Amino acid sequence: MNEHLDDILYPPIEPYDTGTLFAGEGNRLYYEQVGNPDGKPVVFLHGGPGAGVSAWHRRFFDPAVYRVILLDQRGCGRSTPHASEPRADLRHNTTWHLVADLELLRRNLGIARWQVFGGSWGSALALAYAQAHPEYVSEIVLRGIFTLRRHELEWFYEGGAASIVPDLWEDFIAPIPILERSRMMQAYHRRLADPDPAVHVPAAVAWTRWEAANLTLLPDRQLVAAMTDERAAVAFARIENHYFLHGGWFEPEQLIAGVDRIRHIPAVIVQGRYDVCTPAMTAWDLHRAWPEAEFVMIPDAAHAASEPGIARALRAATDRFAGAEGAPVASSEAEERDRMPEPDGAEPV
Repeated sequence: MNEHLDDILYPPIEPYDTGTLFAGEGNRLYYEQVGNPDGKPVVFLHGGPGAGVSAWHRRFFDPAVYRVILLDQRGCGRSTPHASEPRADLRHNTTWHLVADLELLRRNLGIARWQVFGGSWGSALALAYAQAHPEYVSEIVLRGIFTLRRHELEWFYEGGAASIVPDLWEDFIAPIPILERSRMMQAYHRRLADPDPAVHVPAAVAWTRWEAANLTLLPDRQLVAAMTDERAAVAFARIENHYFLHGGWFEPEQLIAGVDRIRHIPAVIVQGRYDVCTPAMTAWDLHRAWPEAEFVMIPDAAHAASEPGIARALRAATDRFAGAEGAPVASSEAEERDRMPEPDGAEPV
């Protein structure tokens, strides 16, 4: 994690509780709770899918106010079976399994309603969960919007992003023979599914490095190194590839079209303008469908929650929903941020 975050986020904190959620199909999911045991509940949804939670993820929330629940989703982090293991079976790892896992966790912890906080893949899962169970969601905070539509996936994995980062794209396609490069996700799938570590480990590292190298506006070698640890990279790449080949098990436009189910829920959408992984057009599409949600465009950021402008906006959102006094998220640093024009007929957000 970058040192500058110490000036933006809350101080490091250790869990007051850890546990295992027995989720079915042999899955044992690690979760932890930090902050105030009697505080306002919020669930943190990590990205990937397959990234797992990290200690710094706890720090977006005021620990005096919030009861923060963090969960390693199926197959990753400290949950088992880990997707890097030969015995791992991804057939029972889908968006709708994860939505059910969240509901099981909420009930087991005795939580009536909670804030849902998610970025990147976590934004898709947050939308899917909230649209399935709006009655249990108090607020929504989203970052780096990703809805797994076909054109979003093809942009990043089938050559679109090469127009911006051709050097990094060359590294990504290098392990794949020329004749297979017309379908990169399928080509990587064949290698990630190969039981031979000499095949699947290099493929997983290349897949993960491609994403890690594009997360931030400026290169972050520390982040790339952390994400390309072999065991973590194999789980990350296998789970991502599995989800992406299935389009997240969503109907076309499902998460955008489903906004009516959550329109009444207070929400903040935070997006980096120069996001290569999940370009701003998806966040804009969501904003047009959901003008009631506050929309914050960060002018000097790409995708990562660790980038200063994004981190500030996310903390401002959780502070506001915690009841902290202050201006709307986007106007608190007007000199440093810009705003997208409003959709036709929309009220200011």
